Amino acid sequence: MTNPFGVRPVINASATLTALGGSLMPPSVLKAMTEGAAHFVDLPELHDHVGERLAALTRNEAACVTSGAAAAITLTVASCVGEPAQAFPADAEVVMFAGQCNGYDYAARLTGARIVEVGPSIEELRAALVRRPACVLWFAGAHYAADALPIEDVIRAARELPSAGPTSADTPDGSTPAGTPGGLTLASTPDLTGSPGPAGPPAVPVIVDAAAQIPPVSSLWRFTTELGADAVIFSGGKGLRGPQSSGLVLGKRWIVDRCRAHASPNQQIGRGMKVGKEELLGLYAAVEWTLEQDEEAQLAGYEQMVDRWIAGLRELPGVVAERGYPSEAGQPHGRAVVRLLTTSGWTRDGLVQALWDGDPRIAVGVSGVPDDAIALNPQTIEPGEDLVVLDALVRHLSSGDGERAGRNA
Repeated sequence: MTNPFGVRPVINASATLTALGGSLMPPSVLKAMTEGAAHFVDLPELHDHVGERLAALTRNEAACVTSGAAAAITLTVASCVGEPAQAFPADAEVVMFAGQCNGYDYAARLTGARIVEVGPSIEELRAALVRRPACVLWFAGAHYAADALPIEDVIRAARELPSAGPTSADTPDGSTPAGTPGGLTLASTPDLTGSPGPAGPPAVPVIVDAAAQIPPVSSLWRFTTELGADAVIFSGGKGLRGPQSSGLVLGKRWIVDRCRAHASPNQQIGRGMKVGKEELLGLYAAVEWTLEQDEEAQLAGYEQMVDRWIAGLRELPGVVAERGYPSEAGQPHGRAVVRLLTTSGWTRDGLVQALWDGDPRIAVGVSGVPDDAIALNPQTIEPGEDLVVLDALVRHLSSGDGERAGRNA
């Protein structure tokens, strides 16, 4: 990597983190973005065509490209709160499981909505749904599963509600029910396309955030087409290996149309969440590329890297190397978890810093592992880099410099 700023490239053994640049785009994605940059276009028309093709590729009713997964949360929640021209901030509720609340809650609260937390109980969920919230926001991934109901149960409970929600006359104080601005229920709010009945919003829509849930590639259609969620959200710059500044909304026509209407270039809540022609074409190429890959072979390759790391580290004194599963984002592949016993002479932070300061610069994971451990993720490793990472670890852990590194960390 050459640049005029002296910023060193990183071997990423951590994860598809935004702070490290997300993922690396394959040549077909770079080519599509370069071609897009060379021409002026009718941007709304390009949005239409890319959305239609993405929907067909992913077996969904509709699709739209956003400026990242967090922006997609804001746009989908805004679409559930109301139609374009809805005044924001709005008085609305978004139901989430308390165990799934995380740093991306703000993307929903940006609309003015309040997060209503519930426990992993069908009774608690039903009690929250009766209030007619704007939507349920559910986060996918094995790391979120323990403190939430399965998505199948969430969708089933939401669909049990009658399509005609309560009006202000049905509430004890005559006020507008939460999530129904202006006294209209979501079920009675027309679809942007003018389609009546089932094509419009249900009583309480269900949104799935699956930003990092590729692999498996079946996530692109499982939550929506197979299970019935209204929308699913992905990061374009993680497992899809598209532009880092892109995201993807897949699902029902009504919610995707509203996302488009709430977003740039329209003067709505998403005006600042701009998607350029380069991101549109790049993400489309990335989805095409992803669907062409042999996922079984890809996952097997990940496991082979994990095996090599463990075999190369397990005999070092004061080191315990073992396979961790799933990944830090709950994806269906392993990673190498390397624990540092006191006899190693190293602290976790000292080793992380030593790898970062080395040449080449190496990033390793610390999420979801004990305080005395690092994690090595194969998903973001390019061919041959796993051996570079292993060599650096063996060199540091065999050097006897751990105590000095620990003091300086």
